Amino acid sequence: MAVELKETIDKRREEIMDACNKLYEEKGFQDITIKDISAETNFSRPSIYNYFRSKEEIFLGLLTREYEEWNHSLLEIAEGTKTLNKDGLAKAIAKSLEKRKTMLKISAMNLYEIEENSRYELLVEYKKVFKESLEIFETCLKKYISDFSKSKRERIRYAFFPYMYGVYPYVYPSKKQKDAMDEVELEYSSVTIYQLTYQFLKLMFG
Repeated sequence: MAVELKETIDKRREEIMDACNKLYEEKGFQDITIKDISAETNFSRPSIYNYFRSKEEIFLGLLTREYEEWNHSLLEIAEGTKTLNKDGLAKAIAKSLEKRKTMLKISAMNLYEIEENSRYELLVEYKKVFKESLEIFETCLKKYISDFSKSKRERIRYAFFPYMYGVYPYVYPSKKQKDAMDEVELEYSSVTIYQLTYQFLKLMFG
């Protein structure tokens, strides 16, 4: 019975996060309300609060899920049977990150506010999954680039993860941002998540 109850709770949380994710594709964080999320689901606003205490907690749950899914992709690379050179590893990691648009968007746009307005235990859950990302990333480096020292791997890791926070705004500038760049004649090149990630890792790997 307890297992069935947990499965039901998890399923309902997933439905709420799915609705939030759908809205986030079209609206900004500040514009999304619990009422909006309720309208996208079968749950009333009071019912949603049985699973999340705030909008920020829904986004934190969504971010945690995104990192979990990225970790699965990184594990596939780390446990793969193919031999990858530096260029191949850069391409594989870039490809895995290309699918994590929502993860990059939340991290770049709203992470601080989300963390500050979520329960401590949920923040710990997210940090645990994030830590796994760091560890699996380093495992990939250790497996495929054996000549890198531990300190070299750490330097790459500490450079890459903060770099990721800037990927989304660069790939998806708003119309207002584009207009401002045009106004001052600031050259802007259209790039993809894959391209930015691959070029950076290629540079870091040497």
